Amino acid sequence: MIKVVEIWRHPIKSHGREALNTVTVTAGQTLPLDRAWAVAHDQTNVDGSEWASCTNFSRGAKAPSLMAINAEWDDQNHLMTLTHPSKEPLSFDPDHEVSKLIDWTKGMVPENRAQSARLVRAQQSGMTDTDYPSISIGNMATHRAIEQKHGRPLSNLRWRCNIWVDGAAPWEEFEWIGKNIHIGGVTFEIKEPVTRCLATTANPETGARDADTLAVLNTWDHQEMTVYGVASTSGQITIGDELQVI
Repeated sequence: MIKVVEIWRHPIKSHGREALNTVTVTAGQTLPLDRAWAVAHDQTNVDGSEWASCTNFSRGAKAPSLMAINAEWDDQNHLMTLTHPSKEPLSFDPDHEVSKLIDWTKGMVPENRAQSARLVRAQQSGMTDTDYPSISIGNMATHRAIEQKHGRPLSNLRWRCNIWVDGAAPWEEFEWIGKNIHIGGVTFEIKEPVTRCLATTANPETGARDADTLAVLNTWDHQEMTVYGVASTSGQITIGDELQVI
């Protein structure tokens, strides 16, 4: 039996992850508040009015220290709290106190990279790495296969995935591509695998590059890990819910 074991969202793209026990999914949308904001750098003019590629934003592939950020959203007070091992915690309103975030992240982006300039809010759907409202689904057995080949434990948080399931065979998730799956009260159409980048080489506890995850993936002749799905129905997903291929 394949079951949900973890649910994560990333309220500010590449700037923190937040664990959830349950989530309500809307058809044709990303997870609520997943990549709802993104940090545009000083070499772009994107404003959040439409989808933009990851190259417009500060992100873990270019600034590995960002991978060590955790996030917590306080909906009642409209406050985001971010933590990082090298920083004091920051609580701020992401719609009205942007400068606090930009100041807090100074030093996390290498000097030879485009620097963080402003925070933009997605006005249509979350700023995922796809030009459609994707929700990523990962298979813990595949992660363990990568760990085994790498030769030491690796945090699954490197993959910045939304929904983790366990109970499937390694790489079985690639067999779901082009099919529909049902998780809890939601049906997903599985679109494609997620091609991975240098962000996954950074330790999500320290923000330091310490594992050549891409080289490990290349031993399978690809750089893909987890899959993108699109919700075709609305409903709730809770840890422990079963996944069925339909």
